[in-house]
Amino acid sequence: MTEYKLGKIAGLNVSATPPAIAGSILLFAVLFGVAIGILRLSFGEAIAGSLAAVVLHWVAAVAHHLGHAWAARQTGYPMVGIRLGTSALLATSLYPADEPALPAAIHIRRALGGPTGSLLVSIVGAVIPLLLRNLGGMPFWLAVFFFLDNFLVFALGPFLPLGFTDGSTLLHWWRKR
Repeated sequence: MTEYKLGKIAGLNVSATPPAIAGSILLFAVLFGVAIGILRLSFGEAIAGSLAAVVLHWVAAVAHHLGHAWAARQTGYPMVGIRLGTSALLATSLYPADEPALPAAIHIRRALGGPTGSLLVSIVGAVIPLLLRNLGGMPFWLAVFFFLDNFLVFALGPFLPLGFTDGSTLLHWWRKR
């Protein structure tokens, strides 16, 4: 699969795949529809707000994987990168190809790092809409989106055992303990 190198964040190689682009376009379209049809924002606000929300989504995804990276570093078996778009709007933590077989406890600790990091971002993110509630409009709705995206998609969502989530990793390694 084609992979586009985006640079480094916290010493991790960050890349994106074509599904990240397709997922971003789809997310933009859905958010634009919500901005126009439900929030009744102007055309310009809807375009700007939808673009900003897509960027915030990827910021949340990277923050989630930085949580995995922090936990992995603590175990002594660090990550080497983050690949955006492995599941359209999600990302994957990358580990060294030559990493040895690791005990279940290390896999569990690394898997819990992402949701923990996202929960911390969500707590901070919950304050921003409260501060902006009197302003309303696009800044308020972007803050609400950022909080909900972090909390629902990246803090709670990973615990769903869908085969590609942290929840699946946790179930797999808890059974092996």
